[in-house]
Amino acid sequence: MSLYEHLTSNGPSGFGYGTTAEQVTAGLSLAGKTILVTGCNSGLGLETVRVLALRGARVACAARTVEKAKAAGDSVAGETVHFACELSDPASVRACVAAVRAQGLRLDAIIANAGIMALPKLESAHGYELQFFTNHIGHFLLVTGLLDQLTDAGRVVMLSSTAHRNAPKEGIQFDNLDGRKGYSSWANYGQAKLANLLFAKDLSRRFAGTKRTANAVHPGVIRTNLGRHMNPIANVAFGLLGPLALKSVPQGAATQVYVATHPTLSTVTGEYFADCNVAKPRADANDTALAARLWKVSEEIAAAV
Repeated sequence: MSLYEHLTSNGPSGFGYGTTAEQVTAGLSLAGKTILVTGCNSGLGLETVRVLALRGARVACAARTVEKAKAAGDSVAGETVHFACELSDPASVRACVAAVRAQGLRLDAIIANAGIMALPKLESAHGYELQFFTNHIGHFLLVTGLLDQLTDAGRVVMLSSTAHRNAPKEGIQFDNLDGRKGYSSWANYGQAKLANLLFAKDLSRRFAGTKRTANAVHPGVIRTNLGRHMNPIANVAFGLLGPLALKSVPQGAATQVYVATHPTLSTVTGEYFADCNVAKPRADANDTALAARLWKVSEEIAAAV
């Protein structure tokens, strides 16, 4: 398939690379639904909030501060509620969980959209490499803390990335979660994104016998402030790619909105999506033993922080 064909064709779902979040929800009413979105205040998160609210959902906006969450909610037309959720700070995540519970919100979906990418040098939180801790452990704390608030047919959507393929060959370096035995900006980002994918897989297994679903998505390569930490050379490369290969933000938000809302996916779980279609991740993303081990280690980390 040529690049042009890839950019313009649709897959089995009827959607594809160029589909926008508005297009995947065309004709859908989300009235009566409540959906929580992390990283709501910019980029894919803000577009996700806008489209969900446009279709009638009440959106629970979560950002690093309640001020940022409120600004995001106030910028869109529709009903929003606002929460502080700094994923690298367990106290903030737990306070968010408590606040959602206190408001009695029943969540029809959780879209774990927030994240940090390709930190040029090793940074840590609570003794763990920051990308792993923020992107995975922060969301692990949030999602597991909110499972009681998830509706009987609730959906969990984890933002992974095709960058999960850059994770170390062993998948998750359990003996190097602090990064002190070696750190690479892209390999460690890949490890965090593989962890997001494995979390969705194991959560889906735990949902067996219910109507709840858990899936992971690759949004595409989008020029958003997620790349603010990348080194200047990488940013130049992103700029040179330009509109030829980079998705727009409305296109980038499409897959997560599709997986969180589309009626045809009510029984689809444990999958990895890209361009609004089921895709194939790297082989160890389907390793149930690896996923179970990550869950156990994540529980231990969560208990300790």
